[in-house]
Amino acid sequence: MSRTRIPVVAGWFTEDAAEEDFRLLGTRCSGCRSVHFPREDGHCRNPGCPGGELEEAPLSKRGTVWSCTDGRYRPPPPYVSDSETPWTPYTLVAVELAAERMVVLGQAAPGVGVADLPVGSVVEVVPGVLDEDRATGVAHTTWHWRPVAARGIAREREAGS
Repeated sequence: MSRTRIPVVAGWFTEDAAEEDFRLLGTRCSGCRSVHFPREDGHCRNPGCPGGELEEAPLSKRGTVWSCTDGRYRPPPPYVSDSETPWTPYTLVAVELAAERMVVLGQAAPGVGVADLPVGSVVEVVPGVLDEDRATGVAHTTWHWRPVAARGIAREREAGS
């Protein structure tokens, strides 16, 4: 059975992009240049803004860990989870995006825990799956944060990127 991929929230991230092109999607105001995430499609949230059009804006792929914690219990509704399956703890990460300087929350990639995410370490956004119903083949997609290897960061600095 082929999987049907449904974004947890449509329009918040690139849905069919390859991992290297995956991005969170916000909006940027043409009037004050403020960036919003989650995206804002009605009006600029900046109270001092003279007004402007809101344009979709792909956000930074990388950022630094601002804080993180373990989620060790099953959240209550409206969180969607199958109460028949065992609860799997996860790590929640607050990441300050490189260019936008805003903090965005998300889960760490599977297998990444708090010990792997010291404050100030560099992470990148990657596509992820929140849950999957094997009976129906539906996977609810989202984003995850994954540490960037120190070796990769050193190469980027040497290359001047």
